[in-house]
Order: sequence, then structure tokens, then C-alpha cells
Amino acid sequence: MRLGLLGVWSPGLRDRDSVRVADAAAELEELGYGTLWFPAGRDRGFEIGAALLAATRSVTVATGILSVWNTSAEEARAGFADLERVAPGRFLMGIGISHAPIVDRGAPNRYTRPIETMSAYLSALDDVPRERRIIGALGPRMLALATRTSLGTHPYLITAENTAKIRAEIGPDPVVAPELGVVLDTDPDRARGIAREHLSTYLVLPNYVNNWLRTGFTPDDVEHGGSDRLVDALIAWGSPDQVAARIQEHRAAGADHVCVQVLGGEAPLPLPQWRALAAAAT
Repeated sequence: MRLGLLGVWSPGLRDRDSVRVADAAAELEELGYGTLWFPAGRDRGFEIGAALLAATRSVTVATGILSVWNTSAEEARAGFADLERVAPGRFLMGIGISHAPIVDRGAPNRYTRPIETMSAYLSALDDVPRERRIIGALGPRMLALATRTSLGTHPYLITAENTAKIRAEIGPDPVVAPELGVVLDTDPDRARGIAREHLSTYLVLPNYVNNWLRTGFTPDDVEHGGSDRLVDALIAWGSPDQVAARIQEHRAAGADHVCVQVLGGEAPLPLPQWRALAAAAT
């Protein structure tokens, strides 16, 4: 897969205004972004993928991520086959195990045996080539599984130090493609406020919290909305050049590709911020 050095990760690409999304996707391609990532959600994942592929010529389109609990392996295989007919070689299936508090909502104790569940799911994707799928892996066991069975890992909400740790664990060949939240604002209070609002969703999810604790943060860092230390490490904020320097930190740490998620920009499609980042970072 050709991911390029820089991509966009955006829930706005799921917007039901298909014309607006198509125009944005075409412009992102022209700006030099190599991959367009979108959260698959509970529905429309392959429909959205098809629309993005139809609106562009050469960029990769990727789910970030498709939950194994929301889409069966049979549905994923059929969706992949459909997109392969639309645009051969351009769709990357990002797959993840999600989080117990989300999966168990309305169905208690549904989330069980994550490694075994993911392994069985990947085994059932026999029509999806190994290099056309990537795992949202954070912990050492899931990283090992991703290395054996996919293109690599697409970790979310990690630091450059964590990127370096992942690269050291999985070796030089698998792809490491982290997401990086960014706020284009040089005022510390405003930028951290936007970042904390974003992080509030994730500070209650054990998979993320445990990963941060494994990589040097303390329980105090993950309480009360997150410490400044945690916020500043996870979210890049400042001018376009300052954010570009943070992207480069991940590249220097071993990332093959970094996809930026603009926070606090013009919703749902923050084109002014994407343009500014492309000028500074591509």
C-alpha cells in the first residue's frame, strides 16, 4: 500500500453531504495527503469508502477503524471485494478490537478475549490480503498479532516516544501509521481546552489509559481531564510549523505515515486547517 508520509484522519469524511465530502476528498488529494482515514462507525463504512474512492484518483482510503464487533468478517470480506472492483489496490481495511465500555453498552459482557477474538476475525478474512489490512494495535500482544497477520499497526492517541517503542518492538518492516490530534491555535489555554474536550471521551477507556500508563505517564496524569503533560504529549498544538515539527517527531521515531486529525477547526470538514498543514508538512 502507498500511504504517503502524511494523511488525514477525519470523522467529517462520514458527512452525509456527499458532494461536499467528494469535493473535500479531491482537494486533499491535490494538497498532497496520501491517505484519507475515516472511522467506520456502526454502518456505512464501505459506502463511505466507495464514495471517497470515486472522488479521488490515486490516494489510499482507509478505515480507522472498523470494529470487529460491529461488522462481521463475512460483511468485511464482501465490502472489501466491492471496493476492490471500484478501485483496485487503493482501499486499506483498518481493523480494531474497540473497548469494553463501548462494546458492552447495551450488551453486558460481550467484550471478551480480545486477542483470540481478533485472531479468529483475521483468520476469517481469507479474501483480504495481509498487506491490505492494518490493526489498531497498542498493547504488546495485539502488536505481535498485527505484525504476523497484517501490514502493521495504526495506533491512535500515542506519543512520539510510544511510536519509537512500537518500532523497537515490531522491527523495521511492518508499517507504523499513528494518528495525531492537532489544534492550530497558539494560545495555550484555548488549545488545551479543545484538546481536553477531545480527550474526555478517551480518558474513560481502559485500553488507552493502560497504554499511557505503560509508556511513562502516572495515574495523576490521567485524572481530572488529563494533566498538561499528558495533553501536550498527545495533542500537537500551535502554529502550522510547530505542528509540522511534532509530525516530524513521529517520523523520526519510526513512523512510516502520520495521519492528522484536526480538532477545533471548521466542522465537519476543516479545509482551512488542512490547507495550512499541507503547506507546512507535506
